[in-house]
Amino acid sequence: MKRSRTHRFETLAVHAGHGVDAATGAVAPPIHLSTTFERAADGSYPHGYLYSRNDNPNRNGLEAALAALEGGSSGAAFASGLAAVTAIFQGLQPGDHVVAPKDIYHGTANVLKHLFAKWQVGATFVDMTRLDDVKRAVRAHTRIVWIETPSNPLLQCVDIAAMAGVAHHAGARAVADNTFASPALQRPLDLGCDMVMHATTKYLGGRSDVLGGAVITRADDEAFAQVRTAQLFGGAVPSPFDCWLVMRSLPTLPYRMRAHCANARKVATFLREHPKVSAVHYPGLEDNPFHALAKKQMSDFGGMLSFEVKGGKDAAMTVAAQVEVFTRATSLGGVESLIEHRASIEGPESKTPQGLLRVSVGLEHADDLIDDLAQALDHCA
Repeated sequence: MKRSRTHRFETLAVHAGHGVDAATGAVAPPIHLSTTFERAADGSYPHGYLYSRNDNPNRNGLEAALAALEGGSSGAAFASGLAAVTAIFQGLQPGDHVVAPKDIYHGTANVLKHLFAKWQVGATFVDMTRLDDVKRAVRAHTRIVWIETPSNPLLQCVDIAAMAGVAHHAGARAVADNTFASPALQRPLDLGCDMVMHATTKYLGGRSDVLGGAVITRADDEAFAQVRTAQLFGGAVPSPFDCWLVMRSLPTLPYRMRAHCANARKVATFLREHPKVSAVHYPGLEDNPFHALAKKQMSDFGGMLSFEVKGGKDAAMTVAAQVEVFTRATSLGGVESLIEHRASIEGPESKTPQGLLRVSVGLEHADDLIDDLAQALDHCA
């Protein structure tokens, strides 16, 4: 896209990483399935492509688009969100240390606890809503402060700018998982972070039909070069078709997020007043303890929420089993509304309340979603 001036987010979502196909004039990008590319007579690569693991036109377009949407300098796309997480930690050395939130996506926690711990990379999990706890957790060899806000599954919000300040004071990098918010609602690089990670499977893909991840960096520095090395040598790259699918969804991202947010607010408001619900975790509610912070660093409050059913696990399982419009399934960010008993997914080490259900609020009519939850809650004793 020609950039004679700074474009607004909606315009970037449509045009960043896109271009008219030079060979055919096609407005919609083609899918470049070739794994290898022709050399010139002198052995060079005149079109800039050698092998699809190294570079691919569809992946390059996606990386450019995501960098533009997050306000970064470069991006690296991966075959899954956890591949992106792993690539970031692969830049660490034995003896290095990570500070991470207690309320964190369990997959990221497992990467630190069960994969990198064997390589002598330490991790301390703290309540990141308490700034002093984070400061106390930082060590001389802390290299990454990992931020997840809103968090999974309690929707806790962390002061991104404050966390970045703690990281930089310690000589560490601040890295934010921005999956729940998406760049449509929150821009961690603008708030001081060095890198942003996404599971593009979620809101960026938006249709529950593509698996992917990405890392976007503020600067093309040594740390990002290590991410690129992990991408190239590790080989966990997305297919051209998967990149094409995510690119297809980006133009609608700002408009989908507005609808997700509007529906989530209505569903959260209904649940807060229901007599069989003991707690609702959604920063868009004005009485939520994270409302003021979320309002300061987000443009809206997102499409994710969780709530706790009175009666614990059995009652929560009953609700999840009785829904009709919601689908009982893992994942989030698609057009369809999903619900799941989160502790069951996280496994025996889960600290998530047993009565908690995590909800990805989709794009159905909000009244139908509310009616569905109402009838499911009616089945609880």
